[in-house]
Amino acid sequence: MADLRMRILPALAVLFAGLTAAAAAAQDAAQRIALIVGNSAYQGVTQLDNPATDARDMAATLRETGFDVTLLLDADQRALNTAIAQFGRDLRDAGRDATGLFYYAGHGVQSFGTNFLVPVDAALKNAADLSLVGVPAEAVLRQMQSARNTTNIVILDACRDNPFDAVPDMNDNGLAEMKAPTGTYLAYSTAPGSVALDGLDGNSPFTKALLTHIPRPGLPIEQLFKQVRVDVLEETGGRQVPWDASSLTNAFAFVPDEPAPPPKSDAELAWDAVRDTGDPLQILLFLRAFPDSPFAGAAREMINALMVAELSPPAPSAEAAAPPAPAPAQPQSVSPSATPPPTAPQDAERELIETARTSGAAADYQAYLDAFPAGTYAELAAFELALLREKAAEDAGDTVIAALPNGDRALQIAPDAADAPPGLVAPTGLVTFDGPLETGGPGIAGESIATLIEGSPTFPPIEGLPESLWKDATCASCHQWTPDALCTQAKTYLGQNAPALAKSHPLGGGLKHNLRYWAEGGCQ
Repeated sequence: MADLRMRILPALAVLFAGLTAAAAAAQDAAQRIALIVGNSAYQGVTQLDNPATDARDMAATLRETGFDVTLLLDADQRALNTAIAQFGRDLRDAGRDATGLFYYAGHGVQSFGTNFLVPVDAALKNAADLSLVGVPAEAVLRQMQSARNTTNIVILDACRDNPFDAVPDMNDNGLAEMKAPTGTYLAYSTAPGSVALDGLDGNSPFTKALLTHIPRPGLPIEQLFKQVRVDVLEETGGRQVPWDASSLTNAFAFVPDEPAPPPKSDAELAWDAVRDTGDPLQILLFLRAFPDSPFAGAAREMINALMVAELSPPAPSAEAAAPPAPAPAQPQSVSPSATPPPTAPQDAERELIETARTSGAAADYQAYLDAFPAGTYAELAAFELALLREKAAEDAGDTVIAALPNGDRALQIAPDAADAPPGLVAPTGLVTFDGPLETGGPGIAGESIATLIEGSPTFPPIEGLPESLWKDATCASCHQWTPDALCTQAKTYLGQNAPALAKSHPLGGGLKHNLRYWAEGGCQ
């Protein structure tokens, strides 16, 4: 049951993460609609160098972030009004979850506190006619408000020098601050009443900074425009200060944050720790802990290769490899009934182990061990056979004694019981990582957990493991133990009556119980 819970909980976590990601993806998939206008080629007033380029670059950048973009260049009054009206219809059709964005680069003026976007065909001789030749910026806000969508963005890079400065009563600089409906973010290239620079390198300083920061993953819009303000101040020597006002109620970023990579499983972390060690002991311990992991096949192949390399005879020297001088020919009789030489033993051995590895059956591993009890692959076969029998015993819930081929030790699967070793009683004080342990029997009591994990096993961590692979080895080096990692292991012993707690630990019978007490106290 404990193993089942250990498998179900991570699965639920993955499922929950998947549902969360799906919800985020659905939110990101909500329609994004942008109208981008760049007016440079004015007919009756001063032409501007950069707005058309600014608009093209902004359209390309927004398309990369998922916006459905309409790009309008050098628009006259009729084209601008038509595009704004269509923009409103598109927003209304997209629904409440849509995001609307309006960007304008070109001439913009204010009169009596009202802001006007200036079409390329505008001609003005009297300030009273401004509303007849210009397009009020509030027209865009009205279209957005009518759509009742939750997020709208208005970006005005339109505060260049007043193109109508010769017209009486048209001496107001820049744009006036506007009041936006709820859910709107308003951004101006400069402060209200101030003038912005057109730029000398193809983009205005304001749009240049925007193009730099819009693609940054997970950057909230508020932080984005703050960084834009910093960049523009630096580029213009403090002469231009971008301005913004927000009534947003939702978080917004042009590019969603990059999802964090899924955490590595315990098996993957353990495999990362042992895969490059070249140490058969550590790889065997990995297989013992994670026999069904995706890395088990690679681990078995690695053990196989390491064993073959260790047990193979050294390559002969050049002199030894040279064929001996031929002896004088001696007459000999050849029996016509002579038979071919038998199959080389190594070929038969490899055939048997390959059969066992392919089938994964205990009987095939036993057949190999019966034929080659001291063969090249005997340790691997014994290990796999022990795992198969232990798994069968755990599935059956029985106590099993499995004799190993060398005959000097048997594999015993403890029954489901969490009885403490004889003489082990609960400690009276808090168990800490560095403090002396009160209980645990000889070799444990009086020592600390920190000291014990640096010790050597008193018996093979895996039944049948040759002494050369575990004797005087350090368990801490096998497990890459740190206090945090050990605490994670110790917590698996909390509140459980499982074989894992009942089985004796190679470092001492009472160690697991002391780890449990340590975890109960918060792993201090």
